[in-house]
Amino acid sequence: MTCNAYVCARIAETAKRIDAGIVTVLGGQHFTTTPEESLEDFPEIDYIVRGEGEQTIVGLLRTLREGGDLGQVEGLSFRHGGRVVHTPPRPLIEDLDALPFPAYHLVEEHLGRYHFTMMAGRNTRYLILEGSRGCRHKCVFCTQWRHWNATWRTKSPGRIGDEMEHLRNAFGGQFLWLTDDNFDYPRRGRALWEELHRRGFTDEVAWFCQARTDDIVRNPGLVAKLRSVGNHWVLLGIESDSPEALRYFRKGTRAGDAVEAVRVLNENGIFTQSMLVLGARRDSEETIEALRRFSMELSTDLAIFTVLTPFPGTEVHAEAQKNGWIEDTNYANYDMAHAIMPTQTLARMEVQEQLYRCYRSFYGSIPRGVKGLFAKNEIKRRAYRHMAAKRVLHRLRTLA
Repeated sequence: MTCNAYVCARIAETAKRIDAGIVTVLGGQHFTTTPEESLEDFPEIDYIVRGEGEQTIVGLLRTLREGGDLGQVEGLSFRHGGRVVHTPPRPLIEDLDALPFPAYHLVEEHLGRYHFTMMAGRNTRYLILEGSRGCRHKCVFCTQWRHWNATWRTKSPGRIGDEMEHLRNAFGGQFLWLTDDNFDYPRRGRALWEELHRRGFTDEVAWFCQARTDDIVRNPGLVAKLRSVGNHWVLLGIESDSPEALRYFRKGTRAGDAVEAVRVLNENGIFTQSMLVLGARRDSEETIEALRRFSMELSTDLAIFTVLTPFPGTEVHAEAQKNGWIEDTNYANYDMAHAIMPTQTLARMEVQEQLYRCYRSFYGSIPRGVKGLFAKNEIKRRAYRHMAAKRVLHRLRTLA
């Protein structure tokens, strides 16, 4: 991702310092969008794999080993003859089921470091699972849909079930983080429920997913079914309470969808997490205050407030760059927690302060904290007790 660009370059630099003959290859959304800039700025990078990388990296390694023509490897960018060369883009993989399972066995000795304190037991094994790639929707701030060519491809329910069983049986996975950008209840919710139900999945393996509010509103029955096979946690891309902001973001949802989606999830005992965005060009102190109040009234179990960030490759970036709104070009700050641009009425640092205010308001609420400490939902109870312990520890360190 963009905020990791410099760290990636430093790692490549370190490798080159150890042995100049080490070949360095970078990929992912940021470098796919900025191959020319990155190869010009970072001489320690040899190759950039653009887009979907599995077939390209294999083709690159094979070509390097055999001394072949790198120009024949699709989806590659590199220097040649004093200029940057971009080979034609590689078509997306048609059958995601054909991909092998991630090679967790190569890092099995380190998996003990990854555990989740918000589930039953302090050392609940936490593993990542990919069920699909991409998103059919085209939000203006999102890097994902463009990276995957505005398509949504899913692995089959059988393949997802196989991988979940593999992570559970081979590595003791008890909490699985489904990394899909959009779960897409309408397209595969029922089929996945049928598959996991057939395999006997219940609460022994809990899993997380990201979903659209309107999908949940239209499919409350599927929400209940998927909860019965382990879906304990749903992240909602709510973004805003403002119809104007939602139209600008090209979200395609309504604030009312968020209210109804949270109600459906709460009724099914599912832990809710909301994503909210502030700092759009027309945002003011008043509109951000309205967003803050909306987040309090909506009362999801967790709220993540972010500032609108002009990631390279997004429409937000193109608009901001054209109009000279970008005031911070340090990619390390492109983490959605640092204000990069002002709004029409707020200076950049005022936007930053508004972000802090939203967090202080939501997590500084004593009634909310007490309610969370004694919540019936186990994840919420553990989450709030974990945060309370961290606050106490921080306070003690401050006093010391």
